Amino acid sequence: MPVLTPPLVRRGAAVATALGLVALAGPQAAGATPAAGPPATAASAPSPPAPAARTATAPPATPGPGALLWTACPAGSEAPRGTYCSTLKVPLDYARPNGRQITLTLSIAGTGNAPRTLVVNPGGPGEPGIGTEKLVWGSMPANLGSMYNVVSFDPRGVGASTPVSCGDTRTLTKHPALPYAPADAAQERARRTVARKVAEQCRAASGDLLPYMTTENAARDLDRIRAALHRDRLDYLGYSYGTRLGATYATLFPARTGRMVLDSVVDPTVTTYASQFDQNPALQHRAGQFFAWVAAKDGTYHLGATPAKVSAAWDAVRGRLAARPAGGRAGSAELDDLLASAMYTDLTWGDVAQAVSDYRRGAADRLLGATDQLALGGVAAAQLAYNCVDDAWPRDWATWHRDTAASARKAPLFAWLNTWYSAPCAYWKAPTARPVKIGSVKVPPVLLLQAQDDPATPVAGARRMHGALGGSRLVVAGGGNHGQFLFAGNDCMDRHGSRYLLTGRLPAADATCPATPAP
Repeated sequence: MPVLTPPLVRRGAAVATALGLVALAGPQAAGATPAAGPPATAASAPSPPAPAARTATAPPATPGPGALLWTACPAGSEAPRGTYCSTLKVPLDYARPNGRQITLTLSIAGTGNAPRTLVVNPGGPGEPGIGTEKLVWGSMPANLGSMYNVVSFDPRGVGASTPVSCGDTRTLTKHPALPYAPADAAQERARRTVARKVAEQCRAASGDLLPYMTTENAARDLDRIRAALHRDRLDYLGYSYGTRLGATYATLFPARTGRMVLDSVVDPTVTTYASQFDQNPALQHRAGQFFAWVAAKDGTYHLGATPAKVSAAWDAVRGRLAARPAGGRAGSAELDDLLASAMYTDLTWGDVAQAVSDYRRGAADRLLGATDQLALGGVAAAQLAYNCVDDAWPRDWATWHRDTAASARKAPLFAWLNTWYSAPCAYWKAPTARPVKIGSVKVPPVLLLQAQDDPATPVAGARRMHGALGGSRLVVAGGGNHGQFLFAGNDCMDRHGSRYLLTGRLPAADATCPATPAP
């Protein structure tokens, strides 16, 4: 899914810092949008501190065969200070379970003696999970935190687990970058060349691993984690792409599925390629909401008193940056990245609007601080690996061009941006997998949480997941923040999620919640 948890999600948190925000904490500050997807800020509100009544302690080794020994996390991991980690060997290829083994690295938070264990995936695909467990456990109400230890992990191919690599891709794109919407065939060829080189570098660096970077294999890894934790059933919380991973697990292992919350839900009925074209109009709609919010605060930002005037001002800034990039490095593409990064949470809207307002007045520091942060990293190798292998992509560029041009008529701000993030999949050499048909067997009851205007995982996809998972319940909140449970500040959504995890009982019927008030 080209825009699930975007490849630059951690850079989104850095943008928040660059713009003067308190660093955002949440499942994605440590994640939707699929292969890549536009850069996104952390899809969450600042996490409250862990309640004073609960103190995290170093958990003991899990007893029994294959015990997990929790010690200091490996150097270079995403682990916050004080995090405990363990490792687990799993087959690279489950068709050859006794063949080559790879390493998963897990992390844990909690009291160490809770009666249940909740395994969390923050999204991606390919987003590091280490550190997510502390954010989730620290944000739980006290009674929920007493019931659960929380475990997260870097999935196969990611971070402190056996990682895939695409080498150093940062040199492939110079800044200011070419505009996302190509002005002519030469610009389109130049971006295609970058996409092909990325795919070639990924194959050269990790060709032996790439065929096995699939959601099905990651779901089988989840079952190895469940067994290593000595739990009969997997209790699970998945955000964004993590909903696809969780639903795949429930389909493969229905008898071993426990309480499962899927938040910001992926459409199980469309290919990864098709999903980006579903996301584009949702992103455009969310941008309209952002422009309306800015217009309502024209006395602060002076970008226009109506959404149309704000949109026009934004287009004028894009044109000005295209003609003369700020600082010689921030052009129209960099501004587009910044706008895309603001679509996942309205917590950054004021800071993005202020950066553009300052630039119009001649002060580019805030704008450059944000766009520089977004430009720091290269390609998210693991995200590409999962997206490009999980199902088939068109190999002829004429199909990509035709479909993107059609999408751009409805979503001019995002269609080409989204396509270029995914474009290496057109040149990917690893064989593609046959996706698991989610819901093809009877699965236990599952709770689905979704925002009505979520741009990364549109609500229509959540409704299709609801239909695929018989017996599930869907709770839809107003607003469009990506990632609801524990991190959107929505008490109604938090009550639904907490009650289900505490009791195992779903709501009697599908439900709705009001939106979290806009900032």
